[in-house]
Amino acid sequence: MIAATDIKKGMVIELEGQLYTILDFQHIKMGRGSAQIRIKMKDIQAGHTTERSFQATEKFNQVQLELSNAQYLYQDGDFHYFMDIKSFEQIPLTAGQLGDTFRKYFKEGMTLVILRHGDKAVGIEMPLAVDLRVTETGPSFKGNTAQSGTKPAKLETGITVQVPFFLNVGDVIRIDTRTGSYIERA
Repeated sequence: MIAATDIKKGMVIELEGQLYTILDFQHIKMGRGSAQIRIKMKDIQAGHTTERSFQATEKFNQVQLELSNAQYLYQDGDFHYFMDIKSFEQIPLTAGQLGDTFRKYFKEGMTLVILRHGDKAVGIEMPLAVDLRVTETGPSFKGNTAQSGTKPAKLETGITVQVPFFLNVGDVIRIDTRTGSYIERA
């Protein structure tokens, strides 16, 4: 058990039978009343975000998730299939468990981390950056440098990001999965 005052970003807690990742928290002390903790958390299985307030004296079950590397294999309907790299076990996860970020940045063959609670897969941990190939972009001209501006580029997963003028179709670039922005040429 962990006290509400000891909660930190990134922790996983169990609340009303559901697993939640802590995204943000605030300690609130108002006048004569008791302190409260306002927590912004994400339901690991459903993928939605919620905010709730708790008394500072409340306690939660802290959950330890097991991490395992897996390769993304394919999509079949609403399920996405992964293969555990060590055991070669196939793991199905729904689109809701993966979230929108997954669909934007992942393609078949990429490796990521699967989160498990007991023997059940409950979600994924997104890498901070992924390498993707540019499939469409405007032309580059001699003399364009990284400081001269940006242009839109469509990537192999279908998303469009702003990239420097010197990049061409076929270049592989690194994208930040938290912000969706160009980092560097890979």
